[in-house]
Amino acid sequence: MTAAHPLGSPRPATRSRVAAASWRLGVVLTLAVALGGCRHKHKYAPREVAKVLNVEKASLDKMLSNEEIRTLITAIGTGIAEDFDADKARYHRIIIMTDADVDGAHIRTLLLTFFFRHMKALIERGYIYIAMPPLYRVQKGKAVRYAYDDAERDRHFEELGRKGITLQRYKGLGEMNPDQLWATTMDPQTRTMLRVKLEDLPEAERMFTVLMGDQVEPRRKFIEEYADSVRNLDI
Repeated sequence: MTAAHPLGSPRPATRSRVAAASWRLGVVLTLAVALGGCRHKHKYAPREVAKVLNVEKASLDKMLSNEEIRTLITAIGTGIAEDFDADKARYHRIIIMTDADVDGAHIRTLLLTFFFRHMKALIERGYIYIAMPPLYRVQKGKAVRYAYDDAERDRHFEELGRKGITLQRYKGLGEMNPDQLWATTMDPQTRTMLRVKLEDLPEAERMFTVLMGDQVEPRRKFIEEYADSVRNLDI
């Protein structure tokens, strides 16, 4: 499963961008799932959900008794299980928008697990996207820039000069004022989004089973093997 965001590359200010880069299941609350409808251009149907059930460990009955899951199914309109019909999707652009920290990554992973296991056709049709809120706001005088990782932050430091810099690290979307959230994450003209793609089905199956399943030992081995490869660890 892949998605897109060329980290550190210049961000065009005049158009929405869907790029390509490798996506791997990340660290384990969503502020919102925004459903941007292709059928209804420039209209949004936001659905705020609490922490989503891990469907990898849940029976269908338990999943359907979860309020957040039922809300998603109703909002998307496809039905579920034997009643699932991708042609009935109300939206062709379903955007997962979470905080840019480990809690947000956890909720994003839980939502992707749900879509992969129960609405895989929406991924295959290219309907699932991930919003990319910034981690940092860098300001010097009237110049304001946003950075999506430490490397981009450091480049802004070098370009603007470190003296007189004001740096703000966003712990969550709620720390942004409405204008900042719109400009960086929601405005179709300036936002960056990842389109989720399914490129290797057997590997995706394995990763969801290992990282989200109920077997502890395979997950422990995975963490031990890849612990040294972690970047941007948020403790």
